[in-house]
Amino acid sequence: MTATMPRRRWLTAALAALGELGTRGLGRALATPPELKLPEGVPQTVFDFEAEGIEGWTTVAGQWAVEAMAGAPSGQRVLVQRETKNEFNVIVAPASYTDVEVTMKFKPISGREDASGGIVFRFAEGKYYVVRANALENNFRLYHYDRSRRQLASASVKRPALGQWHSVRVVAVGDRIQAWLNGALLLDHRDARLPTGRVGLWTKADSITAFDDLTIRG
Repeated sequence: MTATMPRRRWLTAALAALGELGTRGLGRALATPPELKLPEGVPQTVFDFEAEGIEGWTTVAGQWAVEAMAGAPSGQRVLVQRETKNEFNVIVAPASYTDVEVTMKFKPISGREDASGGIVFRFAEGKYYVVRANALENNFRLYHYDRSRRQLASASVKRPALGQWHSVRVVAVGDRIQAWLNGALLLDHRDARLPTGRVGLWTKADSITAFDDLTIRG
């Protein structure tokens, strides 16, 4: 009995050490990553759709128009997408960016198959990234699109409510992409396929969605 005690104590200590190491490793895995930031003073463009519409933008697919809307986040006019028969609806602003920060507000108005809104970035020759939220699903996702979608990252979220305004933010620096929904950093991913391109807005299927306060830094 006396001879086996040291081995038992050694085994207990070893198991405790492994448990502590595992807990520390899990803590690192779950920790919020440092936020990507663009340098201070980079140019900023704001589209609030009050004084100017979408002249100079490119409609890739969809029925996009500036409309008056009560309760808009700023002013009285917003950009609305009303096409309900396309697979995806995309519109992009004129300028191209490499490292970029994009924020926007969206209001999912209706949709039975889908009720989404998203930010398109690094759009070039029909290829792009999109970060989107969907009022019918409890997820927030990053996709790469090249004739078909490929999911790159996903986070579980509370469904963004229909008929309410929500915010989405994306920062892309080099091959690193981070995305926020309603102020919470939820996605952090690396992908190097698209280094530069235009910025725009996105819906899917029968989503009727309003957008406002699109702000681009880069």
